[in-house]
Amino acid sequence: MPNAANESRVSILTPLSSTSDLPAASARRLPALAQYGVALLLVAVATFFAFIADRVVTAPTLTLIFVIPVVVAATSLGWGPSVVTVVASVLAFDFFFTQPYFTLQMTEPSEIGAALLLLATSAIVSTVAAESRRRALDARRAADQAQALQALAHTIIEDRPQKEVVEAAATALSRIFAAPAVIFSETDGRLRQEATTGGAVVSEVEAKAAENALNAHMHLRGETYPNDDSTFDFWPVANGAGRRYVLGVDFESSPFERPPDPERFIEIVGAYLASPNQ
Repeated sequence: MPNAANESRVSILTPLSSTSDLPAASARRLPALAQYGVALLLVAVATFFAFIADRVVTAPTLTLIFVIPVVVAATSLGWGPSVVTVVASVLAFDFFFTQPYFTLQMTEPSEIGAALLLLATSAIVSTVAAESRRRALDARRAADQAQALQALAHTIIEDRPQKEVVEAAATALSRIFAAPAVIFSETDGRLRQEATTGGAVVSEVEAKAAENALNAHMHLRGETYPNDDSTFDFWPVANGAGRRYVLGVDFESSPFERPPDPERFIEIVGAYLASPNQ
């Protein structure tokens, strides 16, 4: 593992500029439309069971059935789908189970109170469940990032060949950001692709963007001038022996929001590449 002296040899040639992007709150396991479709399906299932229970329970008790899809959506799908579930549950209860039936009007004070109770309960439950889900996902991701850096450190400690270290560094980047990653190295004045992970597709456009970052001695963000057609962010790093690398991450292909401070992990991975034998 590199010590403080080794870490001082790596230079992230320009720090990442500030950005207003928000950090990821949760992983999107399904496409957005599929998530909302599942949320509405949950409400439909709850409505079916509410029809079965309608003859034997009162309106306030019936609303508890509609809290179940809210909890499921909030814990499994996240904040957006849970909000849709809350709204759809209240509308379904109003439309099917309050008089006059099959309208969105309510005349009975008890039914109005039941609908308001459903809205308040669902809103509170969805907020608490969604926040718990976000914290669990953040903790899981932080653990995976730590494991990725640990695996890279072991590769350095074991004094593996340079090619394996670079491949391990690319793998660490991919795991840390849950995104495709690539590492280039400069050999005889030319930039060469050393390793790709996470299904990275590296075209001539990406290679040119990496070269621009190396020549500019600064971090260049994807889809911005002069790399408008590149989806990768690129960072140049260098070690004490004069060897230069370019680290690239395709945040556009990640299921997470683009992090506001990716450079803190880039610096760590770059420090490992700055070990004396690299």
